[in-house]
Amino acid sequence: MHKLLNKQNFPVFAQYPGLVYLDNSATEQKPQAVLDAVSHYYCAENANPLRGLYDLSVKATEAYESARAAVRDFIGAKSEREIIFTRNASESLNLVAYSYGRKHIRSGDAILVAISEHHSNLLPWQILAKETGAELHYLECGRDGLYTTEALEAALTPNTKLFAVAQISNVFGSEQPIREFAEICHRNGTVIVCDGAQSVPHIPVSVKELDVDFLVFSGHKMLAPMGIGVLYGKESLLKAMPPFLYGGEMIEYVTRESATFAELPHKFEAGTVNAGGAAGLHAAIDYIREIGFAEIRQAETALTVRAFDAMVQIPGVRILGSQNPYAHHGILSFTVDGVHPHDIAAIFDADGIAIRAGHHCAQPLHRFLGIPSSARMSIAFYNDDADIDRFIETLKTVRRRMGYAG
Repeated sequence: MHKLLNKQNFPVFAQYPGLVYLDNSATEQKPQAVLDAVSHYYCAENANPLRGLYDLSVKATEAYESARAAVRDFIGAKSEREIIFTRNASESLNLVAYSYGRKHIRSGDAILVAISEHHSNLLPWQILAKETGAELHYLECGRDGLYTTEALEAALTPNTKLFAVAQISNVFGSEQPIREFAEICHRNGTVIVCDGAQSVPHIPVSVKELDVDFLVFSGHKMLAPMGIGVLYGKESLLKAMPPFLYGGEMIEYVTRESATFAELPHKFEAGTVNAGGAAGLHAAIDYIREIGFAEIRQAETALTVRAFDAMVQIPGVRILGSQNPYAHHGILSFTVDGVHPHDIAAIFDADGIAIRAGHHCAQPLHRFLGIPSSARMSIAFYNDDADIDRFIETLKTVRRRMGYAG
């Protein structure tokens, strides 16, 4: 096992030695290397990036821009001009909806959204459709959480201007064939927006290979600090988009009457930027790359299969999505007969185990499935067999502790 997979690299587990943390799809814990990188930035490089000619500001600028270069390489973008730093994936999606959407979507156009999308990849399109008069349509998945290329082709019309879909679902853990979807969309003249929040931390993602028009992800779901996110966009599209926010640093020249705006990527990064968060994201990327996705995938798959195989043996437990454990990418959403998911989560919390309960910011999906909510456990590479075994032991007791016999 790679030394960086070990929990000892994550200070939170020393602070809470009894904690079983299985809410990694919501946010991942931070290794010491990332915390050190953020601390180093604020101790040794803290100044306003991009604005000063003095040595400390130059160091801050170098730290910030080296993080951008690291992201470019990590996702296989052609240029650093295609990498926009935001607060999170939600802000990235809103940027696309406001800046690209309001320029290109008109009354009579159609927007297609996968039914399993996180609200962050649904609400911006819902609002855009209402404001522009465009029609909003949904692509429905199978019970396994997968969408077929045939279904996408059937759903697209000549008026479909944009398709929004996650590469990996935050409820099912299912991975969609994004490359094939992009080919279908582009033949139809449709822009594809991909939510990579659950994929970029766990599998190799190359925007060049996928050929998506936009990709978004959040740092906090991949070991980095909260408050730093990424929007990738094809340079030709970003160049033609108006700024999303206005203010300092995103301008080239300002008069009393007008302004010209900075070149990419700074056109979309108004105000003082989160350079410390960018430094942390850079360190997180280095951490993931040192382990390697092959080893990350092997560790997370083994834990997912261990959990899945035990869960299906427990009476009353029902796993959402595919009944193939290898299709879940570390995410297992489930219900327990007769027990509300909030009660499930409370029982787990009493045993020192952190899981998620609710609709996971995917209410339309839960309505589509005919259930109001679910519980979710999600795995990261730093989890271990003991975590899964404790999770299973508690899950076996849920119905009994809620007063059910047997």
